[in-house]
Amino acid sequence: MKISITKSFLPTQRQYNKYLSKIWKSGVLTNNGPLLRELEDRLKKYLGVKHVFVVSNGTIALQIAIRTLGLKNEVITTPFSFVATTSSMVWENCKPIFADITSDTLTIDPGEVVKKITSKTTGIIGVHVYGNPCDVEKIQKISKQYNLPVIYDAAHAFGVKYKGKSILNYGDISTLSFHATKLFHTVEGGAIVTNNDELANKIYLMRSFGQETPEKLSEVGINGKNSEFHAAMGLCVLDKVDKIIRKRKELCELYDKLLKGNKGVSRPIIRSGTDYNYSYYPIILPSEEILLNLQQILNKQDILTRRYFYPSLNNLCYVKKQPVLVSEDISRRVLCLPLYYDLNKVDVCTIANIICGTKMV
Repeated sequence: MKISITKSFLPTQRQYNKYLSKIWKSGVLTNNGPLLRELEDRLKKYLGVKHVFVVSNGTIALQIAIRTLGLKNEVITTPFSFVATTSSMVWENCKPIFADITSDTLTIDPGEVVKKITSKTTGIIGVHVYGNPCDVEKIQKISKQYNLPVIYDAAHAFGVKYKGKSILNYGDISTLSFHATKLFHTVEGGAIVTNNDELANKIYLMRSFGQETPEKLSEVGINGKNSEFHAAMGLCVLDKVDKIIRKRKELCELYDKLLKGNKGVSRPIIRSGTDYNYSYYPIILPSEEILLNLQQILNKQDILTRRYFYPSLNNLCYVKKQPVLVSEDISRRVLCLPLYYDLNKVDVCTIANIICGTKMV
């Protein structure tokens, strides 16, 4: 049987139908309906943040965040992320300026951020890569010193805490993805998080065409709303999310145990003080040649993996080429292994045994 790289968690149909019956009873399908408001309220409590706005996807969340903060011209960001981090900036007429990553955490390097600041810089967009927090304390100091707003792309960081509080409390705005592949999902969806009341009001308006009332348009907006059906799925998954994270932790710890001592395999270092969510299991191999060979061997056994992230985003055809040596190197050598709630521990053992039996030199 094929082992997928990921698999969406699904509640029972009975659990989902309980919420569907509420939709049929209310007759409300979208436009900030009662289930979506319930989901936002529950997410605020679960995540420990002041404002949560559920939107149609994680990409529109980034675009609204960029608009809310008025970012334009040069914005410093990481080249080691999913393409949406950069494409959202370009879509909003910003110029991505890439600061390289650290070789241990794989998150944006604050020292490199400082080097990239110019009179044209209007903000910083960091990424909590694989749910691993950026160096938020150093970035906060840079933000204050240079008066630059900060957005954190937290697509992978649902439920992550740093030094006892939600990682989403750092920066001016954080964005989440609730895509079906994420550990918490609404099938399609995302969210914008802020603790700033003024920004929250702008986000609320921007999400729905800029309409303050049906007759009053007070902000340039877009349609970023999500439906009651998506909210229903989110409410079901939220009931199980702690169980999902515990299972993923067990699987990651098994991978760690089985791959320990394999000199050809290294792992990103999770930042000290982090309560991690086990969103992905990336390994870093000695060379791209070895990665491609291992991927082929696993594919022949019907085991799917993903080069995530590849390529380094400074190589995109629609951005100016900028050298970022660490990101380019890591992106050629990083491979994400299967990880999801329904993954069998026997399958993890099979995958690890194949990796340990593969020549790494």
